[in-house]
Amino acid sequence: MVQLTADVLKKLDVSVEIKVYSAHCTPEATQSYVKDADHRGAAVFIACSGMGAHLAGVVSSLTIKPVIGVPIGDGSLGGLDALLSTVQMPGGVPVATVSLGKEGAINAGYLAAQIIALNDKDLANRLRMDRQANAEAVLAKDAVLQQQLND
Repeated sequence: MVQLTADVLKKLDVSVEIKVYSAHCTPEATQSYVKDADHRGAAVFIACSGMGAHLAGVVSSLTIKPVIGVPIGDGSLGGLDALLSTVQMPGGVPVATVSLGKEGAINAGYLAAQIIALNDKDLANRLRMDRQANAEAVLAKDAVLQQQLND
């Protein structure tokens, strides 16, 4: 799933760092990485996690930068546990949560880019062009369908 998020950001020419950390298994490494974000120029965190899915909440507790949580649909509950753990945050520790699965991972990339684009006019333009290309692709599919229906 993380690759889908990275692909979106790379397509939009947004630099990406990817790390494998766990709120439970590597708490010190997670804290150090988040706390050092300003020195690396990080603008947004995207935390993908399954099962208990506490990673996004832990990251949010350590920074005032935006955090996007991507619940992963693994584990015995099919991702419901991850979704609920990611979306149910206490007041003052926000996590923007996207949907489970492929679409959520893709949308996390787009949401991060949109947040960054608030202060980056070039990125905002790339997002507009990407949105237009998506619309044109849908219209092209419709044109093919209409042609098939009329034949």
